Amino acid sequence: MPSISPGQTSSHACVQFLNSVLSRPNALPYEEEVKWSIRQHLVNVIQHFPGLQARTAGFTHNDGRQANLLQADGTIPMYYQDVKYNIPVTIWLTEPYPRKPPLVYVSPTRDMIIKPRHRLVDASGMVSVPYLQQWVFPRSNLVELVQNLSLHFGHDPPLYSRPNSPPPTSAAPIPYPPPYYQQQQQQQQPSTRTEDPASVFKRNAVNTLVARVQQDVVSLRSSFEVEMDELFSVQASLNKRAEQLGKHLQELQHEKEGLEQQLQLLLTNTDVLETWLQSNDGPNASGDMNIDEAFEPCDVLSRQMLEASAEDLAIEDVLYSLDKAVQEGVITAEVYLRHVRMLARDQFFYRATSAKVRTAQMQAQVAGMAARAAPPPYVSS
Repeated sequence: MPSISPGQTSSHACVQFLNSVLSRPNALPYEEEVKWSIRQHLVNVIQHFPGLQARTAGFTHNDGRQANLLQADGTIPMYYQDVKYNIPVTIWLTEPYPRKPPLVYVSPTRDMIIKPRHRLVDASGMVSVPYLQQWVFPRSNLVELVQNLSLHFGHDPPLYSRPNSPPPTSAAPIPYPPPYYQQQQQQQQPSTRTEDPASVFKRNAVNTLVARVQQDVVSLRSSFEVEMDELFSVQASLNKRAEQLGKHLQELQHEKEGLEQQLQLLLTNTDVLETWLQSNDGPNASGDMNIDEAFEPCDVLSRQMLEASAEDLAIEDVLYSLDKAVQEGVITAEVYLRHVRMLARDQFFYRATSAKVRTAQMQAQVAGMAARAAPPPYVSS
């Protein structure tokens, strides 16, 4: 069974921790669209530098504001005179991160102090390296930042031990750089061993090459992550459009089915009309059919409506003829007025009859609809 390295365990715990704190709404003051980038930055830096751990802690700004922020806390490696040392640092991810650079502090222990007048670290421990000043989102990240810090600290260590501090035991090796004043004394003592210059040059060249390859890998990975985020957004947009197209296709399918039903109904009605025309073609051709018998009212009210409407339209035609006759001088104005007065009185009565019949028909229709909608009477067994 394959074993799990401590680095893998720490990385897995970091992923679980970040998934938990970043998924809680309003738990941390970061924008929702950059939480995934923050998670990836912290996971990557802890995978490359297992001495760091992700956690949350309270941070007080210079203006007194307090906020609960993420931090990468622990030690980062550096090489001073070909010897590896660990520098304790705290990397704070402020609210505008990753669009703005983080805040980096060295965290000396009780037996350590900050080197006075250090060119990159002030008296409070705040670090200012060119990489932070040239921070550009989304290209910049925490892995490259820690590599840059390790390189600068290797040239000029920012911490050294306090004078007269008790010497460490052999069972606990010193995890930090030796005291600054001791380094000066060690440089003055002659070295008892010599190394081959060729091997030293080869080792330095390999270390430089490895550092450059790591930087290139991190840069490529960052660009690939940005490209993947863009592809994921395009995929989400395409899926949304596919859903919309599916809905439109279903609507068109339903409309097609409705049109097919209407077409079938029209074809059926056409067949019925053609059959009727064929069966009634003889009387129409001979001219024996009475036009008044072509339409038969279904009830008494319909018959009254038909008769009243016919009389109304007939009077309308007579009035039109009288208008033409008086205009052409066929009849006198006195005769025209007498007939118009008689016809207008008759037309008023026919129209009043039509209105009453229409009201009676509407009442009968409403009563029929209510009778059809009423539940059937209950019959006991």
